[in-house]
Amino acid sequence: MMMGRRLVVVLAAAALLFGGVWVYLNGPRSGGGRPAAANGPVIFISIDTLRADRLPAYGSTRIRTPQIDKLAADGVLFENAYAHSPQTLPSHTSILSGELPFHHGVRDNIGFNVKPGQRFLQHALKEAGFTTAAFVSSYVLRKQTGFNQGFDTFDDELPPASPERPLGRVQRGGEATMTAAVRWIDAQSSARYFLFTHIYEPHTPYEPPARFAKAEPYDGEVEYADEIVGKLLDHLRAKRLYDAATIVLFSDHGEGLGDHGEEEHGIFLYRETTHVPLIVKLPGSVGAGRRVAVPVQHLDLVPTVLDVVDVRLTAEGTGTRGRSLVPVLEGTGEIPDANIYSESLAPRYHFGWSELYALSDSRYRLIRAPEDELYDLAQDTKELTSIASERPQVRSAMRSAIDGMIAGAGLTAPSAVSDADRQKLAALGYVGTQSGSALQLPGDQLPNPKDKVDVLRMYRSAGRLAAERKYAEAAVLFRRLLQSDPGMTDVWLQLAEAHNRLAQTNEALAAYKEVIARDPKNPAALTGATAALLRAGRIDEAKAHAELTVGVAPAIAHETLARIAVQQGDHATARRHAQLAQQADPTLPMQAFIEGMILHGQGQYAAAADKLLEARRAIAVRTEQLPDLDYLAGDSLARLERYQEAEGLFKSELAVFPSHVRARGGLAMLYKATARDAEAERMVGDIIRTAPTPEGLELAAQLWTMFGEPGKAAAVRARLPPGVRPR
Repeated sequence: MMMGRRLVVVLAAAALLFGGVWVYLNGPRSGGGRPAAANGPVIFISIDTLRADRLPAYGSTRIRTPQIDKLAADGVLFENAYAHSPQTLPSHTSILSGELPFHHGVRDNIGFNVKPGQRFLQHALKEAGFTTAAFVSSYVLRKQTGFNQGFDTFDDELPPASPERPLGRVQRGGEATMTAAVRWIDAQSSARYFLFTHIYEPHTPYEPPARFAKAEPYDGEVEYADEIVGKLLDHLRAKRLYDAATIVLFSDHGEGLGDHGEEEHGIFLYRETTHVPLIVKLPGSVGAGRRVAVPVQHLDLVPTVLDVVDVRLTAEGTGTRGRSLVPVLEGTGEIPDANIYSESLAPRYHFGWSELYALSDSRYRLIRAPEDELYDLAQDTKELTSIASERPQVRSAMRSAIDGMIAGAGLTAPSAVSDADRQKLAALGYVGTQSGSALQLPGDQLPNPKDKVDVLRMYRSAGRLAAERKYAEAAVLFRRLLQSDPGMTDVWLQLAEAHNRLAQTNEALAAYKEVIARDPKNPAALTGATAALLRAGRIDEAKAHAELTVGVAPAIAHETLARIAVQQGDHATARRHAQLAQQADPTLPMQAFIEGMILHGQGQYAAAADKLLEARRAIAVRTEQLPDLDYLAGDSLARLERYQEAEGLFKSELAVFPSHVRARGGLAMLYKATARDAEAERMVGDIIRTAPTPEGLELAAQLWTMFGEPGKAAAVRARLPPGVRPR
């Protein structure tokens, strides 16, 4: 009887939780003996990639986190809180929307944006009279993803970035983020505001300050994150805002740290990446010190906060499907049971393996995969031994519940290839391609990610080698991976990038074409192939690839076509593509940049500098920078003998694009022109060391010739492969 009742509860709870929007039916908080609605600030503190079990508040004895401990003592700690995704953008979108990934549509960090008009918590609070602000530390949450919707202030000021730096490493230090948030707090005339803060510690790379060196690198970053959070909390106390504030501290997901074979996160759905810390401090510290064991989820945060501040939800409101946690926060009641859903689609999107789904309740966790895994959390919290074969009824009921949740949701497939594009692809040698075929297969027919642990480890090792600029060694590992599984798109792209760094253009191009043959609309492969063809001097093919890219990455495609047109002297076409690029991405100042390029090519250096500096001012708000912008501006100023300004611009180009050969050449000539001979010679040496390519070696030889060193020039040219000369 108990087992049969449990199956009914599992299925009924799933239908209740996912069948319609959450509607706030309670009366006003000021009635019925309930505490009055909170009228102070609402503050979210998101600590990216923080495992719950690494915090002393959750039982860890490895490190000290006094600030989080103090917050937990003043608030309510949820012992079993779960994320819906092990990735940053999908998870945060669920946190603020109160919707699951298959509802809001953001299902991966890459290739997905928040849809325009998405309803978020900040919208509801803003309509209730709250000022709203967000301060984020990661490129993944930049405003271009649409995550900024509903915030009056959205601060994503990140360091300038280029494709030469892994986007996962583009982050703002947590101290800088919190400093900006504190300045914003000080500027507020009312305490009725919603502040969302996000710090990227302890995300990789684990590089804590030296004062935390006694701990393991990840743990040191956790201690550092605690210190950063403490500065915000101390400031609230100093401003006499802490007591009245509603403070919610959480993480978007955890970190594998080698458990179940995953070192980081994004693939598996075991508890190390989905069990997250959650601490809620109510105004007046109501419920202080309480610990809640019942499972909760990110979806519960929106209805909880709106309940606390007495904002009513309707079916037209945020569309949340979570539960208000106020009854357990205040100790006045219980919350209904829920089956908590998580998903990981990265295995499918990036490796061609099966996607994963999970369902969690107070006793069991099911991971739906080609071979289901079921864990009894009462006996096996670390999920070491699956009991799927021993509890077939529980497995079947939970799997049916998951299937009912995702029914009709489907996976987002690549855009269909038009007949015109198919003909263009055939003309370029891509015959017999099938768009998105892997996404059409049932997941159960694809490899189980659990069986690919060794592949995943090798992939991470290769990625680390590439990050350390050991590109030749990385390429060997990437090729070894592809021998056993040639369908892994991400590995082909990583291999292509390694060949790019080694100046092996033909090999890089071959790798890009392997991806395009499988996925003709893959923007990374199309743009990468275009760039490789340009480096190889195959302009017509590069142009054809750029035209194919217009439908999937219009801004970068039109940027490339504009550059090609300038190179070919077709200024009217260049201006047209510059305008189209800027229309596709208004933060990209292509029109001023292309005008500056044209003027520079015509020798009108003063006018060119004006336009290029105009573009530079416009792009200051953007994280992703334009290659050649600072170089061309610097070269224009150097030719006008404005050497000090030019030097700063050349160095700025190299800070973002370290492999930019011509910027190093510009610096070498500038140093020579200003009688800094030793620095000029050092810069030529840097060119040979950092860019031992035909282009780099020929430039170094030209510089030695200009500097009156024909012997050194000849020695450099002797290093060029027989018969090879740069374009």
